[in-house]
Amino acid sequence: MEGENHSRVSEFILLGLSNQSEQESLMFIVFLIIYMITVLGNIFIILAIRIDSRLHTPMYFFLTNLSLVDICFTSTTIPKMLFNYISGNKAILYISCMAQVFFFVWFVGLDSIILASMAYDRYMAICAPLHYTTVMNPRACVLLVAVCWLWGCVNALTHTILLTHLSFCGHTEIPHFFCDLNVVIILACSDTFINNLVIYTMGGLTALIPFIGILISYIQIFVSVLRIQSSKGKWKAFSTCGSHLIVVCLFYGTIIGVYFSPTTTHTAQQDTVSAVMYTAVTPMMNPFIYSLRNKDMKQALRILLTRTSGLSF
Repeated sequence: MEGENHSRVSEFILLGLSNQSEQESLMFIVFLIIYMITVLGNIFIILAIRIDSRLHTPMYFFLTNLSLVDICFTSTTIPKMLFNYISGNKAILYISCMAQVFFFVWFVGLDSIILASMAYDRYMAICAPLHYTTVMNPRACVLLVAVCWLWGCVNALTHTILLTHLSFCGHTEIPHFFCDLNVVIILACSDTFINNLVIYTMGGLTALIPFIGILISYIQIFVSVLRIQSSKGKWKAFSTCGSHLIVVCLFYGTIIGVYFSPTTTHTAQQDTVSAVMYTAVTPMMNPFIYSLRNKDMKQALRILLTRTSGLSF
């Protein structure tokens, strides 16, 4: 009987952010602009770092990976939502929904771990500068990023496989603009205890532990910065840390609020707003926070734009 119920589900319905056509038209324009800024801005970051040899350092290596992940992250959810607005068809195939869950969980996990890696890089640079080149050597950085990608994939694959074993008994309307893991699990009519247990355990390894690592790193950084005699040096360090912490708070705050708080404390609408923050707004802010406030990055972007303009003539 369970197999029959499962086989009847061939697609889900993504209800999106609004059911009013006027609002949907506005949302289409807004999210199209957000998506274009996110993709183009992060592509410029990657190209600028690649062409400027001065930026071939661990910090910018992690930033390159973060930009790549943010492009993939937003591309997992926003294009489908834009297509739904254009076509008027809010259906998503079962297999496409599972694929969206997989890539979403993969990239959100990568974002989490790479942000923690960037915090650790800043910790080593400020708190242990004499050991920085030894610890953060190119081989170690590549290995660290490779582990991030591999763990993110294993985490996403585990959740997706467990999700495919659930049965859905006809109620297929998803009150969201993408196939979010938690929302899809709620629709299941079979036992979801194992799924929820894995979310809390593996989710803790992927989100909470890196978040705690970031907090510990920045506590140490702030202590070290307070010992700096120059007020200019203190301001520069605090400004850099502040920018990173803004993104960390936006990203982790919404993730923890949605996935690690009791479902009785928040509504589906609140979850959707939080999802917009970490799937669209935070990746869009990446080029501005990590690049435009950085003097070396600004110069690299000018070089890139100059070369691009020269090639166009």
